Amino acid sequence: MTAYLITGSSIIGGEVADLLIDNGEIVAVGTNLETPADAEIIDAQGLIALPGLVDLHTHLREPGREDAETVLTGTRAAAMGGFTAVFAMANTDPVADTAGVVEQVWRLGREAGYADVYPIGAVTVGRQGTQLAELGAMADSAARVRVFSDDGDCVWDAALMRRALEYVKAFGGTIAQHAQEPRLTQGAQMNEGALSGVLGLTGWPSVAEEAIIARDILLNAHVGSKLHICHLSTKGSVEIVRAAKRRGLEVTAEVTPHHLLLTEDLAASYNPVFKVNPPLRTKADVEAVREGLADGTIDIVATDHAPHPVEDKDCEWSAAAFGMTGLETALSVVQHAMVDTKLMTWADVAEKLSYRPAAIGQISDHGRPLEAGAPANLVLVDPSVEKAVEPRESASLSRNTPFDGMTLPGKVIATFLRGTPTVLDGKLAR
Repeated sequence: MTAYLITGSSIIGGEVADLLIDNGEIVAVGTNLETPADAEIIDAQGLIALPGLVDLHTHLREPGREDAETVLTGTRAAAMGGFTAVFAMANTDPVADTAGVVEQVWRLGREAGYADVYPIGAVTVGRQGTQLAELGAMADSAARVRVFSDDGDCVWDAALMRRALEYVKAFGGTIAQHAQEPRLTQGAQMNEGALSGVLGLTGWPSVAEEAIIARDILLNAHVGSKLHICHLSTKGSVEIVRAAKRRGLEVTAEVTPHHLLLTEDLAASYNPVFKVNPPLRTKADVEAVREGLADGTIDIVATDHAPHPVEDKDCEWSAAAFGMTGLETALSVVQHAMVDTKLMTWADVAEKLSYRPAAIGQISDHGRPLEAGAPANLVLVDPSVEKAVEPRESASLSRNTPFDGMTLPGKVIATFLRGTPTVLDGKLAR
């Protein structure tokens, strides 16, 4: 294995130091490091070194929708975005509700070699919301599943949600809830408000999200398990989670990059690339989730990378699929919305996009400080670069990015997975 000496990078936006990588580990951090004669030197002057990013919410589509994404193409996109680990959601075909399917996804990730893939198991059989899936079998499988979600569908039955929380408590698992009361969102197309009325699109009320979050927090307080809220998007949701954390309840939450930046106004274009679940909300909601992320109410940023083939998006709004890609633009959006606005530091970025998601997902080889003895999972980013997003340059199979043509800051220059470069000079290394 090639040794690498990364010179002159700013470690998590702080001190400037060199990093020596050998045999899959960070061997030393400092200056004037003793270096193997055959080490490859990477000049990282002006670059920021971060621990490899971890995405707790990715849709890789395989098995079943390989026309939209595969584990290989999805993890290539992840590497280009600086991610070294991704958690693959269960809404595949067949659904990842058995040990066999989650092991298949896990092995595909190992074979691809661009990012470690940790499958998320479905909470209910077929994600139908009527019967618990094989949670214990998935937990005991080679994939060692610890996070379960019916994402794309809400576990709306309170009794079933309670049983799921009770079941995973036995092995320290987490239920990640897609907070959407289905009876309040039938036929919903965008955020409910004055604009939805003007556009003639069925509204998606904030309370449909907030009611489920409040209910599940109460259920989890009763059970004493672990609850994670997926893609939180409203001001009211932030306030509910903030109140729960003040009470010391065990609940974590995520926000997507697009909910940190984009608003419902984009729906006025009727361009289905802006159709997403949960929908883009108001400016006040965007400000609230930014504040919630900055003050720790929201624990992490997760991409909800949701690739779709052209035919699923190049149609009228009402027929289009929900979802946006996000792996390759996530770090740039966070820099733009949170770092460049002084709401967060680069140390906070490491916390929200690496340390904390790794802790919630219970993985130990990622989300580690850049120090001697840690696995060499890291990313080098140039924060000074500004570039317009070009979908055709994406490593993903799909092109449904909402940031098409938008100029965003920051560029991933290199990504290392256990000491092996997956990205070098801003391009896939192999």
